[in-house]
Amino acid sequence: MKYNILLFTFLIFFAGCSKQLHVKESDYDVALHSFQNSCNTTGTRDIYGSLCDKAINTNDSKEFLLKNFKFKKLKSRKKGLLTGYYEASLNGSLTKDSMYKYPIYDIPNDFEKIKKKNWGKYYTRAQMSKRDVNANIICYVDSKVDLFFLDVQGSGRVSLDDGSVLHVGYAGQNGHKYSSIGKYLVSMEEISQEDISLQSIKSWFKKYPSRVDEILHHNKSAIFFKKKIHSSTGSLGIVLTPNRSIAVDRKYIKLGSMLYLEATTDKKTMNRIVMAQDTGGAIKGKVRADMFLGYGEEAMLEAGELKADLELWLMLPKKRIR
Repeated sequence: MKYNILLFTFLIFFAGCSKQLHVKESDYDVALHSFQNSCNTTGTRDIYGSLCDKAINTNDSKEFLLKNFKFKKLKSRKKGLLTGYYEASLNGSLTKDSMYKYPIYDIPNDFEKIKKKNWGKYYTRAQMSKRDVNANIICYVDSKVDLFFLDVQGSGRVSLDDGSVLHVGYAGQNGHKYSSIGKYLVSMEEISQEDISLQSIKSWFKKYPSRVDEILHHNKSAIFFKKKIHSSTGSLGIVLTPNRSIAVDRKYIKLGSMLYLEATTDKKTMNRIVMAQDTGGAIKGKVRADMFLGYGEEAMLEAGELKADLELWLMLPKKRIR
């Protein structure tokens, strides 16, 4: 079925004012499918109630989305920011050798004991690199840099040396605050603010391999993982949809919420309906989102470059749910 790609503009009234929202005609069907899928979680059902049942039986996605939802703009003193993330890809083995020597850890067996002793914090990234961590090792990978970015992304797939693929996802965090190594490199004038990206950071590491630990250990935060059956699954417990699933700060946005976003870069403007299905250690603030972009080289490149001014609207039920 072909969709009209012309933009359709409609007015939504809220808080005594109006806002023109620009949505592609094809966006309605995709947005409805994302909503229906998210309704399989208690998070989305708790917010939208009977609208989840109504969505299953609707034949007109545009009419359903326009008639049943009101839009509430999220406001913040800080400028809104949209970034992107992807499902990391690593090479690994179930056994350690000279090539595969960097472990992906499950939750440590002494996790709660050490956290209690250290006021809620486990060992830092640097401390863990210098000791035998009391944890099950899921597998070993061949790059500590790729392993670091697996931490940042929160999930990934490991292509094992026996030809199989292992999916891993977030299981816990060591309790230390996330610190951006990108900002650190900029502050040291190693990379300019204009050039900072995942790609430029990786290139810098290749140029200065002796300083990899110094930079990585600036971020004391570390993530623990667990094996997963499916590819990227977010904090909501559902497989993420590229370009439709976003990570948010659950302090301000409930997981399972549907939102409309407008994001602007120097190259393009992005307008779409998305679902809040994930969280992230670096995603802090009311008008802050991290968009899941999928798997592979193209997704990695896009995620490394995406940094856009952001406006967000919560899509809430017009009528009281039951």
